[in-house]
Amino acid sequence: MAARSRYNVGVSNRAYLRAWWRGVGAEALADLLRVFLETVPYSSSRPGCTQLAVRAVDAAEAPVLERDLRSAPAKPSEILDEIGGLLELDSSVELEAWWDLWIYDAAAGAWKELPQRLELVFNGPEFDEAAWRDAGHFCADLGFEHLFTGHAGLLGGDGAGGSLPHDPSEAEFLARMSRPEARADYAARTRENIRRLRAWADRVAKALPVERFVLESEGEADFEARLEVVAGDAL
Repeated sequence: MAARSRYNVGVSNRAYLRAWWRGVGAEALADLLRVFLETVPYSSSRPGCTQLAVRAVDAAEAPVLERDLRSAPAKPSEILDEIGGLLELDSSVELEAWWDLWIYDAAAGAWKELPQRLELVFNGPEFDEAAWRDAGHFCADLGFEHLFTGHAGLLGGDGAGGSLPHDPSEAEFLARMSRPEARADYAARTRENIRRLRAWADRVAKALPVERFVLESEGEADFEARLEVVAGDAL
């Protein structure tokens, strides 16, 4: 289950980084996975991967390998050691990791840099009837999209907000953040989250034989366009 924001803001869309590689053979899979994992900006307080599952052939099949690594988070090379010879063209690897983002802690009334959960998936080219075509060879569930775009359009355009709050908790949050000083701080923290996301995407593009990658969300509007609006001239 995905971690919730420190502010309860009702149903939120999730954001994703997806990447597709250029054609490679089975002998390169392990190196591709290792290099991808080396690009991940792991949390300073929760480094490494904390869950591992390997599936074969189809997503409906039970994992052929599962490891709970929370007591000793694994580095990329250690993940490959755990997987051993199980990684094939029809394999999928699912991992849990954590990265640090700025989150508003309502109880403390302050912004905090806190570890947020990442779901990482590596799809082999023959796994689940070429699921990679839509899902990507690499897919990272980044968490709630409002960590990068802000709530209810508050950070878009003129900052007036673009939609009604889902519940009283979100209404309180938006009222607090609509004050000029608070909104400026909100924008600065969100831009830092965007900077970290873009820096990670750049590392993926440079480190791997990526044919294309996208940043997207479950929302209907273009996620990358909204990132540009929020980032403004700051990035």
